[in-house]
Amino acid sequence: MTLRQPCAGAIVFDDQRRLLLIKRGRPPSQGSWSVPGGRCRPGEAERDACAREVVEETGLVVRVLHLAGRVERTGPAGEVFDIADFVCEVLGGSLRAGDDADEARWATRDELASLELVPGLLDALSGWGLLPRVG
Repeated sequence: MTLRQPCAGAIVFDDQRRLLLIKRGRPPSQGSWSVPGGRCRPGEAERDACAREVVEETGLVVRVLHLAGRVERTGPAGEVFDIADFVCEVLGGSLRAGDDADEARWATRDELASLELVPGLLDALSGWGLLPRVG
């Protein structure tokens, strides 16, 4: 039986509609850029995990607005990460990399093309109509 791990991710835009990204500091996808997120703790609601992961990885405090969609990714040990991605808005904090993020930044759609993104991120954002602004 395959282990399913509940996870949550955050799709966050700034006032210029640039997307919040973190550079992953640990496997899976170490060195690749992704939206902030991670595993849910036992008994933790996905929405709560989403907000917690954003503050831990970026220093920003967010409010979860709504579910954008769900994706599944296979982990390094064969487990399945069941990821609920939420659209969030920034309430406060200061952008800085923390926890398992090596870097944190805002990116336009043009900048996404020059970054090594985690597999499937661009397709998911595009499919949900949640790409950052061009420019």
